Amino acid sequence: MKKLLPILFITGAILLLAGVVLYMPYRELTPYLYLPGATLIAVAQVNNLYKGTNFVLKRLYRQQMFGSFFLVMAGILMVTTHGNEWIAALTIGTFIELYTAFRIPGEEKKEKEE
Repeated sequence: MKKLLPILFITGAILLLAGVVLYMPYRELTPYLYLPGATLIAVAQVNNLYKGTNFVLKRLYRQQMFGSFFLVMAGILMVTTHGNEWIAALTIGTFIELYTAFRIPGEEKKEKEE
């Protein structure tokens, strides 16, 4: 399973990025690229849980799952609404994912040094 998670994440990231980039020229097609991509990212992150005792890392991994929830919510909003409401959910999810992407490796490095 550990070998499958990076493949799921990379595939999801490619689909998610394609869905966002192709939004303007192919508005009808993009939710069907974005939503499976966001779902694959969420599945990969839910299966990559932190099992240690460091409170900061537990919090960061929970925040990461919360960010992936917002990414999936943006895909659902793409399908159900015909406006630009999904952009708010995408922005929140992206900010949380970006924050945790930088903080988690730093905290894991600190934990190894201690």
